[in-house]
Amino acid sequence: MSKSSYFSTKSVFGQLISLIDDSMIKDAVKKHDSDRYVKRFKSQDHLFSMVFCSLVKCNSLREVAGGMLGLSGKKESLRLNCIPKKSTLADANKNRNVDFFEEVYNKLLKKYSYVLSDSRVKDALGKDVRIVDSTTISLFKDILKCVGRKSANGKNKGGIKAHSVINADEKVPNLVWFSSAATHDHQFLEKLKCDENTVYVFDKGYNDYKAFEYFTEQKTGFVTRLKDNAKYDVTEIRAILKDIHSGVLSDEIIEIEVKKGKSVSKLKLRKIRFYDRENKRAFEFISNLFDFRADTIAALYKIRWQIELLFKQIKQNFPLKYFLGDNENAIKIQIYCVLIVNLLMGVIKKSLKRKWAFSNLVSFCRIHLFNYIHLTKFLNSPENDWEMDTGEGGQLSLFEDNSAVVFLNMT
Repeated sequence: MSKSSYFSTKSVFGQLISLIDDSMIKDAVKKHDSDRYVKRFKSQDHLFSMVFCSLVKCNSLREVAGGMLGLSGKKESLRLNCIPKKSTLADANKNRNVDFFEEVYNKLLKKYSYVLSDSRVKDALGKDVRIVDSTTISLFKDILKCVGRKSANGKNKGGIKAHSVINADEKVPNLVWFSSAATHDHQFLEKLKCDENTVYVFDKGYNDYKAFEYFTEQKTGFVTRLKDNAKYDVTEIRAILKDIHSGVLSDEIIEIEVKKGKSVSKLKLRKIRFYDRENKRAFEFISNLFDFRADTIAALYKIRWQIELLFKQIKQNFPLKYFLGDNENAIKIQIYCVLIVNLLMGVIKKSLKRKWAFSNLVSFCRIHLFNYIHLTKFLNSPENDWEMDTGEGGQLSLFEDNSAVVFLNMT
């Protein structure tokens, strides 16, 4: 049997972490001083250990330390200087500045945005469309303020809420902010960068008229759903053009009161009522995009579903059910490392000519993590698996020469 045509000098794990440049890590370490007072288990070792944890889907510190122990003979090829013990990893998760991991993630996003980006949405609208949403990760410990519920076994059920922003044409988070599960979503709007070339899309949990007024002043667009108990005055009813999607039921200009202390101002917005045939229900959207078609605004809100799919993808494929620490810092580090692995897998997926389901791609890498397979070559043409010598009639030959005949004659 000849050598595989997909052989690589690096393991699959080595190929994945090679996407993270040494310069990125060094710059992040220097900026956040994350190796201060550390003698052995440096930031790079910590990062790769947590990437390993996410890829293998480890559920405990013991599993990470035990799994990494098997890599002792491969430290140089994997750019590891120290294999952590359970206690070493626990201390690092508790004490190392989480900003280091955030910095690495942002540098990766900046470097590979050209790979991840699909400019069709921006080309069609002439603006960047960014989707805002949050997901709550349950914690059976009061690490962050809980939401006032108790689980079936009586333990206090706390939670951490991860607020995220994704570009509609990239499908990976470009801004992440953590809060307790009890924190109201609309507080996250203050973190958003405003400019006239951006449109934000979010659900009605983010309704904040003061923020909407600020967006309008900064010429930043937004699309969201109208709250059920919203009070407003209709000032204009727009005609629905013949070429507009038939799902548009009404297009109106409304005024909403914005209260700032004792003063009250009027904010002009656009309200669109749209019937979704797929879900067989009507939706009411509000926006400050007065020049866009009514059906385009409805379509923009439908794009918001992408971020729900992203949260589902991350939770299904990576270990966010069990956390490796009982402190806020450790949890944030684990979440950022999951986001890093999700981004790396996204880069691999986008660079392939052959279409792979994300979950199948992650499973393949997990199974072959330390096999020496050229990842992109194999994934592009997995049907050309191994080159094998065959005997007459296409039957596999156990021996490459006539040594079998010699052996039989001797007996």
